[in-house]
Amino acid sequence: MAGVITASEPSWIGPFTGLSPRQFNKLITALRREGADPVRKGRPWSLPLEDRVLLVAAYWRTNLTLRQLAPLFGVSKSAADRIVSHLGPALALQPRRRFRKDTVLIVDGTLVPTRDRTVAASSKNYRYSTNHQVVIDADTRLVVAVGKPLPGNRNDCRAWQDSGA
Repeated sequence: MAGVITASEPSWIGPFTGLSPRQFNKLITALRREGADPVRKGRPWSLPLEDRVLLVAAYWRTNLTLRQLAPLFGVSKSAADRIVSHLGPALALQPRRRFRKDTVLIVDGTLVPTRDRTVAASSKNYRYSTNHQVVIDADTRLVVAVGKPLPGNRNDCRAWQDSGA
């Protein structure tokens, strides 16, 4: 289809993924190795894997809705939704298992107000909140891990032990 965004045109890859075409091809290879594009029964995808990954990246990096994004890739809104639902988990970052010996990690707890009282508890700000332990890498300032939510009236030291982070 003419006039649509496609990964076969390298000029679209950078703005929508933030990756160079070489890095994008490495990502596609890794996804294929993990089995993100298996041969399966039923109707095949209307877009090749490269274009589907580009669509998911464009959805995450822009503020466009699926209704706005789908015509840019030449698919329906429903197909775009299925693509994001199918490929999204495969593209999500995997937590690191090991760090260099000199890596500095910063841990802090934050209270997140919530209405779900099965998880939350009244905390020091008299709101029902959950306590989340967040771990970041001091050098890159990227979030490394987030612990499971705990009642907001827990001390940070106790919440750290119980959070699983």
